[in-house]
Amino acid sequence: MSETARSRAAALPHLRRSRLAKGDPIPLPLTMAAIFHAPGDATGFNQYGRFSNPTWDAVEHMLAHLEDAPCIAFPSGMAAISAVFFALLKSGDRILLPSDGYHTTRALAERFLKPFGVTCDVRPTSTFLDGGFEGYRLAFVESPANPGLDICDIAAAAEAAHKEGAVLVVDNTTMTPFGQRPLDLGADIVVAADTKAANGHSDVLFGHVASRDAEIITAVSGWRETSGGIPGPFEAWLVHRGLETLDVRFDRMCSSAEVIARRLKAHRAISSLRFPGLESDPSHNLARAQMERFGFLISFVLASEDKAEDFINNCALMQAATSFGGVHTSAERRAKRGDAVLPGFVRLSVGCEPVEELWRAIEASLDNISA
Repeated sequence: MSETARSRAAALPHLRRSRLAKGDPIPLPLTMAAIFHAPGDATGFNQYGRFSNPTWDAVEHMLAHLEDAPCIAFPSGMAAISAVFFALLKSGDRILLPSDGYHTTRALAERFLKPFGVTCDVRPTSTFLDGGFEGYRLAFVESPANPGLDICDIAAAAEAAHKEGAVLVVDNTTMTPFGQRPLDLGADIVVAADTKAANGHSDVLFGHVASRDAEIITAVSGWRETSGGIPGPFEAWLVHRGLETLDVRFDRMCSSAEVIARRLKAHRAISSLRFPGLESDPSHNLARAQMERFGFLISFVLASEDKAEDFINNCALMQAATSFGGVHTSAERRAKRGDAVLPGFVRLSVGCEPVEELWRAIEASLDNISA
């Protein structure tokens, strides 16, 4: 972690300090309110729960600190992505999405943007720059891509997109601001599902949009207020609590993933392993250039659907679950979710368990399916 990232991490638990009065609770209070006392002219004060909430303010302040940009919170990652699309796009616009990124983003464009006259094209993440960005209003990329973990050169994509007048949106869910900051690389907008590592405990849905462009933030904020796509205060409170330990959790998960990935690569049951931290990975050099850490996700292929299911279900320290980024190590055979991958393809999310104990459990399950 760079010195700047360490400084952000150190300050994160203390962001409320300057606002505390004597006797105030140091942990963030939970404000459960739909209405607020607002006599007379209440401009600048909380008035109604669809407009603002002190608990949102606190979590947005934390996210803004990490992104070094204004942030708008949403009730899920897809709500954040939807807000960007519906706030910025109009009939006749053309957008570019990754063909190998999170499938629901493409479903959103096909089912709900296309009927409004927005055209959508797709490209693989690894060749996202090929063909240029002429004629596009918005280009959306996920790097590393979920679930295949290909990487896009964000700085090059931003430069190329801007030359053609396109806005570049980066889904940074897989990395968090501690692993990668796309706005620093030239992206216009970051979206993320804080459901994953940011919250880290698999008990809440949440998302955010970050941008250093004031017009974009105004448009997205206006969409949220008008559409009612707001996060609940309890969910915001949970994410605030999770963010306080993100640095510690993310560090352990990434460090463990590097150990696990190297050992997986040497196991006879594994093929087509992808992890950006391996020197042999095709994205390694680019990952080193634009990422602070290599992340906690690993993908690989086992011999068949049955062997993949047996590996996941019989590993004592692994949860069979969709999503990723929690304290528990989890894995999923992504073909059953509709991703264009082989039947034995597995996405592994490394959690916070002690790494040697975790590896022994993973190795035992792999050995069992290899017998």
